[in-house]
Amino acid sequence: MGYLGEEIRKLGFGMMRLPQKDGKIDVEQVKEMVDMYMAAGFTYFDTAWAYAGSEEAVCKALVERYPRESYQLATKNAAWINCKTREEAYAQFETSLAQTGAGYFDFYLLHNLGEGRTHYFDDYDMWNWVQEKKKEGLIRYAGFSFHSTPEELEEILNAHPEAEFVQLQINYADWENPMVQSKRCYEVARKHGKPIIIMEPVKGGMLATPPERAAAVLKAAEPQSSAASWAIRFAADLEGIITVLSGMSNTEQMKDNLSYMKDFSGFTKSQKDTLKQAQEELKKVPLIPCTACNYCAKVCPANIGISGSFMAMNYLTLYGDAGMAKRQEEWLVGGHGQKHADQCLKCGKCEEACPQHIAIRQNLQKVSEALL
Repeated sequence: MGYLGEEIRKLGFGMMRLPQKDGKIDVEQVKEMVDMYMAAGFTYFDTAWAYAGSEEAVCKALVERYPRESYQLATKNAAWINCKTREEAYAQFETSLAQTGAGYFDFYLLHNLGEGRTHYFDDYDMWNWVQEKKKEGLIRYAGFSFHSTPEELEEILNAHPEAEFVQLQINYADWENPMVQSKRCYEVARKHGKPIIIMEPVKGGMLATPPERAAAVLKAAEPQSSAASWAIRFAADLEGIITVLSGMSNTEQMKDNLSYMKDFSGFTKSQKDTLKQAQEELKKVPLIPCTACNYCAKVCPANIGISGSFMAMNYLTLYGDAGMAKRQEEWLVGGHGQKHADQCLKCGKCEEACPQHIAIRQNLQKVSEALL
């Protein structure tokens, strides 16, 4: 038996990156994927109001084709997206019900809490609102997804012990990354006794093609196993997990995931040692040693998004994916109301404040040249 009295196996179908055909979600391929997934005995589907077209695809590929009691469906409420009143935030729920046709949601998440987004859920009294929906039988379990620091996670869980679960970004590359702090966030949730749903175990696909030195370690240990399999199994091996979401985009990815998760019962000591070796190889990649303490931001007269710029640059160094790195830079800098690296005044105040003694101006110039 799983957590919260549910029998849920540890591979969840994340439906944010569904296959596309002619610019639209390929519903017929999604049906194939759903059928393969259900036939293998897995039952947890994760969508969101904010995933364009996903809830409608869930309706056609899953809800209209399978008995409602045969699966668990999760969706999310992003009250911070274009909602100026609580009524607009609440309306997302009704839209999700209509788009999925599901009748109720097994898991309902207040979506992407952290930083400047958290207050919307407080301002609109959404913590009490989801409890009312539970009483009405429209939500079975209420929790939240989270992207921020372990300190803020602690604050939220202290303020809202009624949250029944938490969804966290956890993967082996970010496990001890000082800018993401997956391990510490995991430990906070465990301390509060909250079961965890894991998102981004493959780091948006990046760990499907990890840096060469880490990939070589994994391939030497298991030549037949995909790099992505190591990432998902790492997450599934943790204690206190409800399920691990994999954002599958085609039938090939589905087949691969099912091949190693269908009978997964945990890592062996040898497999754990292999992954630790791969993590050590990742640490050898020359990255900007920013810990996101943001002392630099407090003294920057131009409001440059320094730590966000460096995180995006480190993505580029690690994975060589310029498109992803540029999207990260836009979200981590522009999306947080800060100015981009090319607007740096080169005054040097940031370097005086940096406890890591980073050559900030020089590295911001590299960001400008590579990503802007």
